[in-house]
Amino acid sequence: MALESAPQRRRMLVIINPVATKMSDRLKSLVVYALQGRYEVTTADTEAKGHGVELARQAAADGYDTVLAFGGDGTVNEVANGLVGTETALTLLPGGNNNVVAKLLGIPTDVVDATEHLLGLADAWAPRTVDLGTVNGRHFTFAAGMGLDASVVERVDRNPALKKRFGPFYYVECAITTFLSKYVVNPPRLEVEVDGRTVGGVSLFVQNAENYTYFNARAVPLVEGARFDSGSLAGVVLTRARPYDVPTVTFRALSGAARIAKHKGVDAFGAFHEAVVRSTDGRTIPIQVDGDHIEDVTEARFGIIPSALHVVA
Repeated sequence: MALESAPQRRRMLVIINPVATKMSDRLKSLVVYALQGRYEVTTADTEAKGHGVELARQAAADGYDTVLAFGGDGTVNEVANGLVGTETALTLLPGGNNNVVAKLLGIPTDVVDATEHLLGLADAWAPRTVDLGTVNGRHFTFAAGMGLDASVVERVDRNPALKKRFGPFYYVECAITTFLSKYVVNPPRLEVEVDGRTVGGVSLFVQNAENYTYFNARAVPLVEGARFDSGSLAGVVLTRARPYDVPTVTFRALSGAARIAKHKGVDAFGAFHEAVVRSTDGRTIPIQVDGDHIEDVTEARFGIIPSALHVVA
């Protein structure tokens, strides 16, 4: 009688952000030990900003089946940027504060549950493709922005201890402080060329997935129609910066009681493939991708690459 062959052990590189919110040496050891039961596992820690891109790109060149991003959404973004256009699939474990991509892909936000989920995927290996957004050559998985949200992210990242301790509540505090200090009086101005028209305002928010972010477990969608596999982006422009605009927009985002697109201070557009954004007063404006501030510019080009990334989730 012929012996049954052992199940295939797929090669997995686990890229770990050692300073992620939920990370500890004990947790890393337990997770890697568990994964080794079903995968041929190699690990690598990120050592600096952008290191995850290099590690993921090399893993794809070396023929790994999958790269697991173990960290927050910033780590996921770097791994996605390294794997774009390759056959190596991205998967992830939630190690950050918000873990938006994990929530969007249906991966449990508890690390133990998520590890069990990944172990089960070894028997049902079914990579699928998702779109990636782009801005000035940088890819993003779920969202990007130019203006207010990027300014908030920049402020949050200057205080990692408070970010780790208070999570989404610290983002809210920074949003209010940033809006009142930089946007109520003489805010930076921008214009967005999209779908054959020009929209003026103070901030642009772009989605490549169903939700822009989450407030704890509550989904925060800013636009309608965006999906990982839609082949297009959707966005909104905050057209003005009056003191009561942010509270009322925030209420709509968190309550689900009213559509943000119907707010008088918002201009919404969906299913676009390219948008060009320019500063109209010469001031540089910050950009964020997947919750990380990347640069300050006077011009940005947003686009979409359909089916750019393989994922297993």
